[in-house]
Amino acid sequence: MVSSEQARQLALALPEAAEQDHHGRPSFRVAGKIFATLWDEQHLNVMVDQDGILTAVQARPETCEEVRWGKRLAAVRIALALADAGLVEELLSDAWERKAPSRLSRRPPAPRS
Repeated sequence: MVSSEQARQLALALPEAAEQDHHGRPSFRVAGKIFATLWDEQHLNVMVDQDGILTAVQARPETCEEVRWGKRLAAVRIALALADAGLVEELLSDAWERKAPSRLSRRPPAPRS
């Protein structure tokens, strides 16, 4: 199990990550670009690429589900009560890498739990 506070700490441990409100929900950003949102106290939406979303859902269907914005596959929603820190760290790192500017390391070191 990963608490919402642990998920927040993992997201903010990534280089230059910042928390900002997004329509009443905490969002985690790098260089102003959202890479994850704390949807509610039980769920974290992580903006990995389509392959990452499909892989996560296939590997952990009890923990991960697809999130769509209209017809577009946009994120993977993690049920935090069913997740382990390794899964959350991996998906957050992948999402951060997609959004981080090239001046930052493209693969951050794993956050310390």
